[in-house]
Amino acid sequence: MASEPAGSAHGVRYEPDEKPPWPLAAGLALQYSVLAVGGVVLTVAIVLRSAESSAGYLAWGAFGALLVSGVATIVQAWRVGRLGSGYVLMMGTSGAFIAVSVAALQQGGPGLLATLIIVSSLFQFLLAGRLSILRRILTPTVAGTVIMLIAVNVMPFLFDFMDNVPEGSAPLAAPVTVMATLVVTLAIMLKFTGPVRLWGPLIGIVAGCIAAASFGLIDGGPVREAMWVGVPAAGWPGLGFDFGPAFWAILPAYTFVTLVGAIETIGDAVGIQRVSWRERRATDYRAVQGAVAADGFGNLLSGLFATVPNTTYSSSVSVVEITGIASRRVGACIGLIFCVLAFLPKVTQVLLIIPDPVIGAYAMVIIAVLFMLGTRIVLQDGMDYRKATVVGFSFWVGVGFQSGQIPTDGLTPFLQQLLDNGMTSGGLTALVLTAFMELTGPRRMRMQTELRVESLPEIQRFLEGFAGRRELGGATAGRLAHAAEETLLLLIGEGAQEGEGAEATGKRRLRLTARTESGGAELEFLAAGSEGNIEDHLAVIGTHAVDATEEHEFSLRLLRHLATSVQHHKYEDIDVVTVRVDPVG
Repeated sequence: MASEPAGSAHGVRYEPDEKPPWPLAAGLALQYSVLAVGGVVLTVAIVLRSAESSAGYLAWGAFGALLVSGVATIVQAWRVGRLGSGYVLMMGTSGAFIAVSVAALQQGGPGLLATLIIVSSLFQFLLAGRLSILRRILTPTVAGTVIMLIAVNVMPFLFDFMDNVPEGSAPLAAPVTVMATLVVTLAIMLKFTGPVRLWGPLIGIVAGCIAAASFGLIDGGPVREAMWVGVPAAGWPGLGFDFGPAFWAILPAYTFVTLVGAIETIGDAVGIQRVSWRERRATDYRAVQGAVAADGFGNLLSGLFATVPNTTYSSSVSVVEITGIASRRVGACIGLIFCVLAFLPKVTQVLLIIPDPVIGAYAMVIIAVLFMLGTRIVLQDGMDYRKATVVGFSFWVGVGFQSGQIPTDGLTPFLQQLLDNGMTSGGLTALVLTAFMELTGPRRMRMQTELRVESLPEIQRFLEGFAGRRELGGATAGRLAHAAEETLLLLIGEGAQEGEGAEATGKRRLRLTARTESGGAELEFLAAGSEGNIEDHLAVIGTHAVDATEEHEFSLRLLRHLATSVQHHKYEDIDVVTVRVDPVG
């Protein structure tokens, strides 16, 4: 693989619209596929083995996951109508769905699993049309807490996997296999960067399998018996739309995870755009919406096939950045390879015979990274005592219910099923506490206009009304007006420095939000491009860390006389400036 940095004229060898020779496209696609195929199949194995499903259903689940991932990857690359991002985004089985999928299989079998997936996929189609809904439902505080609780739900299964070896095995068989997998995986991921790091989990699995084979833990019989080409049709469980108590008890948790998956897809869709072009471009929000819609389409297919839902793989961004190959042709080839592998049962069985200790150790690393993703999302907008209270209390409520330390004996069977899932109980707690803060806190006032000097009188009238309603006093109101004028001029100047003419700058929109905070006032200026709904711009911002934080320019000109603090977060075509003004005197 090439290792040139992306983002420069030399980094990106093939942009999305360009077409590399078919042999090169197929060769790169094969490398990409080898990196991802293990995760696609092994996640299905974790879910179905944890639920003690039959071997026939396991073979079907792996077949369906590969086929759905292939079709969804092709749709992501080529963009069919409103489905797809138009970029190389690999689709694969989602580890975030492990716990809720196991619960569904244990309580209602494959029919309940299929019903939950189909219904939850409808939420993603809704979100694709209106990304702002996601920002209102799942704040970073709630989303991060739910992601952290996914690890709490999944780790008990993985610990059981690590010790699951056939009777009569050597006492050291499980611990040596687990340690071989973990040591190799972690050593590569921590020591190396670039292409080698991406191969860490796969190399760790190979090392674990070698250790397992030395203890006789690998049975090659299923591989020898499997067909070279075929479809495990006998394993399809069919569709059973059962909307009983178990469905309603698990649906909230499934919906939470679906929304979390949408957050991940939004982040991947923005990230892949940053590394796919030679010249820096503004984020195309239609591509983001298409990525979420394709994610929903993939989950809908997963429900019809009664297999574990899928999502975009974040490794897609790393691979494109490392290789410099962002051509849609490569994305289509990856999808085709997945589809072909689905019809090769012998190849799939090679992955399905991997022993449980290897799978448990491999998944432990993946889930640990997922847990840290949750903490990063919680911290991305800063942490104060209120957010810390919400996250900490909600997390331990989820742990308490999940572990059974918080009793539910006196509740109805429906509430017992609902709350015994840590993601549901902890997520609902975070949602309620966040809603309480919003409802009882000072109300925000908002206005929207164009980013140009002629908008200043309108902005000043808005701030006069805000100061009057909040009784801030004439001196504080004057400082707010001056700070707003200075910020407006600086934002217009930012556009001019980036090469935008007056006409282009004038097409940018400005959203101003004002609220009182500890006796003072806080103003948030969001300057966004002309395309798309400004709420959708906010939704995308709400799911990632910022590209850059620039305070020096604003601090020198504002902090000195007007503002207590100024923060400037800069995204692709979005500037967010937060100005705090404390009372005079």
